[in-house]
Amino acid sequence: MLACTDTHYSETHSTTAVVLFEAWGDEVAKAEVVRQIPQPSSEYVPGEFYRRELPCIMAAIGPMRDTLSAVIIDGYVWLDDKNRKGLGAVLYEELGQSISVIGVAKNRFSGSSGVEVFRGKSSRSLLVTAAGMDNTEAAAHIRSMAGESRMPTLLKRADFLSRHGRSGSG
Repeated sequence: MLACTDTHYSETHSTTAVVLFEAWGDEVAKAEVVRQIPQPSSEYVPGEFYRRELPCIMAAIGPMRDTLSAVIIDGYVWLDDKNRKGLGAVLYEELGQSISVIGVAKNRFSGSSGVEVFRGKSSRSLLVTAAGMDNTEAAAHIRSMAGESRMPTLLKRADFLSRHGRSGSG
């Protein structure tokens, strides 16, 4: 099983959505999970986003982690070409390095590297980094995901669910 995940924060809680699907080209989720947890105590620190978001993601994917082969996050696995860890690398370690993690970033972090992926008619690239698989392979997977816009449909769905706090299926 493959999963896209995203987290949204309010003043009182965070909402993490997980969109599960079976194949890279799937247009529709097999299941959707939305989990709210009390607002994490860690404030956002550039380059240390994982401190805030990792507990949220682990709470949401914990029950299904044995079924996952890859998790796609909205963000970075590696922050630079010196392997400075981003959220994805820390998640990969937390998952026992047994589940690949692919980071899809919309904006370039200072010093970041990765494979540029252009999707749809967008002139703006996504930056793809990965742990547990080669960056080039990860980029090919992101390129092959359903949707005509810059962001793959199922990753956009995870963003929508995290912002609205409800699931439409599963």
